[in-house]
Amino acid sequence: MTELLTIILAAGEGTRMRSNLPKVLHKVGGLPMLGHVLKTSQAAGATAISVVVGPNHAEVEATVQRLAPEAAIFRQTYRLGTGHAVREARAAYVRRGLTQ
Repeated sequence: MTELLTIILAAGEGTRMRSNLPKVLHKVGGLPMLGHVLKTSQAAGATAISVVVGPNHAEVEATVQRLAPEAAIFRQTYRLGTGHAVREARAAYVRRGLTQ
């Protein structure tokens, strides 16, 4: 069986939205945007979900734990781009023997 590993990049601040609320927590249709992505990952049959969050995003981490307790959370302490964010979740792949 092929594994479906999902990496969700959720480290955005929301500054361009002119909000102190991290952008992934803004609600659309009564659910935070992050919630829609988590639900879709689960519905797609993801065997592992990794969420990369920014520093000081305890509220984002709490939302992940509430909506997808099985998801692994990785913190991107330094924002060095999208590729760096993906590398932060690399441990999810290593644990499953899919990369070194």
